[in-house]
Order: sequence, then structure tokens, then C-alpha cells
Amino acid sequence: MTGHPAVTSIDALAPDLLAEARDHGSRRAARTLAAGTSQRVTLIALADGADLAEHDSPPAATLYVVSGTVRLHSPSAAWTLDRGQLATIPPERHGLTALGDAVVLLTVALR
Repeated sequence: MTGHPAVTSIDALAPDLLAEARDHGSRRAARTLAAGTSQRVTLIALADGADLAEHDSPPAATLYVVSGTVRLHSPSAAWTLDRGQLATIPPERHGLTALGDAVVLLTVALR
């Protein structure tokens, strides 16, 4: 018997997560959608102006902008990403700032 894959509607979950972020003191909210031994996928909602402070880079990661606009920044560069854009996370310390309400999908390789 074959199991069915876990299916999540990002478009349905994103507005609820964004509402949660607006009400939270940190102005952000996150939900892990998939986790295993080699990868983790997290939906992150950021209310206008919210920050994810600079942190170390995982072995490999991508950031997909579900809605809104964000600024991905590292000590050496900065990128403005809009809805529908996918970026490879730089292999250095980096942070993220919401330029308006935004929801992103972060996929991280754990090893």
C-alpha cells in the first residue's frame, strides 16, 4: 500500500499566518510544513517592517516569495525580492526584512 504525500495549500494558509504575524509582538509567524532528516520547509509570514536578524547560512537554502516584497541582505549585498521570485540564500550570514506585509517559503537543506 502506497502512502499519499502531505499536501498543503500555501495560498490558503498564507493569509491566516499573516494575520497571526500582525497580532504577534515579533510581527512574524511561521509554520513548518515539511521536516525530515535532510530538509525542512517553513512558511514564514512577516508583517510590514518585521525583521529576521542576521543569522548563519545553512548548507543550502532557497527563499520563495509567496506574497509581498522582502529585502534579503548579507554583509556584502542586498536583494529586493517580489511575489513569485525565488532566490538562493547566500552562503554567508544574512537577514530578511519585510517591505510591507509578506509571506515567504523557506526550504533548507539540513546537511
